[in-house]
Amino acid sequence: MSRPIQALIHVDALRHNLARARQSAPDARVWAVVKANAYGHGIERVYEGLRGADGFALLDLAEATALRALGWRGPILLLEGVFEQRDLELCSRLDLWHVVHCSEQIDMLAVHKTHVPHRVFLKLNSGMNRLGFTPAQFRAAWTRLNALPQVDEISLMTHFSDADGPVGVARQLVAFNAATQDLPGERSLSNSAAVLRHMGPQAAAGLRSDWIRPGVVLYGASPDYPEHSAADWALQPVMTLRSRVVGVQQLAAGDSVGYGSTFVAPRPMRIGVVACGYADGYLRASPGTVERGTPVLVDGVRTRTVGRVSMDLLTVDLTPVPTAGMGAEVTLWGRASNGAQLSIDEVAAAGGSIGYELMCALATRVPVTLV
Repeated sequence: MSRPIQALIHVDALRHNLARARQSAPDARVWAVVKANAYGHGIERVYEGLRGADGFALLDLAEATALRALGWRGPILLLEGVFEQRDLELCSRLDLWHVVHCSEQIDMLAVHKTHVPHRVFLKLNSGMNRLGFTPAQFRAAWTRLNALPQVDEISLMTHFSDADGPVGVARQLVAFNAATQDLPGERSLSNSAAVLRHMGPQAAAGLRSDWIRPGVVLYGASPDYPEHSAADWALQPVMTLRSRVVGVQQLAAGDSVGYGSTFVAPRPMRIGVVACGYADGYLRASPGTVERGTPVLVDGVRTRTVGRVSMDLLTVDLTPVPTAGMGAEVTLWGRASNGAQLSIDEVAAAGGSIGYELMCALATRVPVTLV
């Protein structure tokens, strides 16, 4: 028998979360962002749940190739554009749309031989200061692209740095609107946080998107946790990481647990040993001291970790679940069999991280099942 750990991907939750994103921007088309192998969920696994999107956005040409192989014939957008000249050949062959964020990418297009002009998204650096043309450079870049026979339609985009917090989108929105004033083309501005916080009935003034780009919300995590939980946004968890108790220890007061003896039992207690560790993608930094543990569900009942997470195992307090023993179900995040839920955001925050990282860190040795 294999180790009892497994990840479950809930296809119904993908459909629900996609609909939730549309609800905030009913007049916009939706890029389902599936970069990083669909945030660790697997492109081939999420495809059925997200094929109701208007397009898929990603970074990697291999992932774009996989989407075409799955049968997707709609738009695919390369969010960072091409990295070298020969990438444009595959863009032509697979009919990929791509972002243009620097003059070197325009140079590549200028010498590219193609019978079918490319659809491009010209990116403005409106304050994120990662990729994109500055406002002072933007119109000259648009003019260059517009003059190329290799380019068909030019769409306009930017990326918000503070949509998930109190700074908001106003400053960057002003910069975008000024730089793109009177330029033709569709607009794409809003990431997950902007879609939920700044669109809908209380949309920020001037925040119009022909295309929205939801990412983490599609997978059931909150883009602004802990201010809002996934439940606050009516999102459903897409990934469940589940295992079982594979050992039980009875501790006396003063007994320690795990490497470094970071947990010392303050009283007699039972602990469960769980088949999950950092080699499975669980955060080693997850706390398990007397003062602070990481939440976990045992047979659907909330409890906490004790001691350090090791490579293959972690330990949990069985005090709240006195009937639990060998074989008891352990939900590390997601949905328990009894319907109880544990947010991946809460688990990640306990270890000083974010839900995005936990999703992407799921190890290849963990079996994954679609449900």
